[in-house]
Amino acid sequence: MRRTNWRDVGAALLGAVALCLCHMPRLGAMEFLGQAGVLGEWELTGNLAENGPGPRKEFSGPLKMKHVGICTQDGPEERAGEIRLQLAGSELQVTAELVLDGARCTYSARKAYAYEGTLSCAGRAPVPLLVWLK
Repeated sequence: MRRTNWRDVGAALLGAVALCLCHMPRLGAMEFLGQAGVLGEWELTGNLAENGPGPRKEFSGPLKMKHVGICTQDGPEERAGEIRLQLAGSELQVTAELVLDGARCTYSARKAYAYEGTLSCAGRAPVPLLVWLK
């Protein structure tokens, strides 16, 4: 009867696990930075996580919007929300859906030095939004 060498079994199992982990697709994360408004009076920040592997890169996460214009009286106004963002066309184009204080907004942009586009919310005039993704 042959004896099992548990040390060899453990080493083989550890090697198999490491091989599987190396070939698993890694999910990414990115930082979202933006300036909204004609004068860039709103600052948007968020940390987004990739939703999963697929043909389109999709990210989502919490978002903060802070009024940084000079006309604030009792400190900066802040709003919290969520964002779902999709990158397409070799990451030259971005589309997103934002929910800020319950209001749904959409964003579509092309990349120049930053993503330049328009933020559109129901019942409000569209405003320019510059976005940087890190």
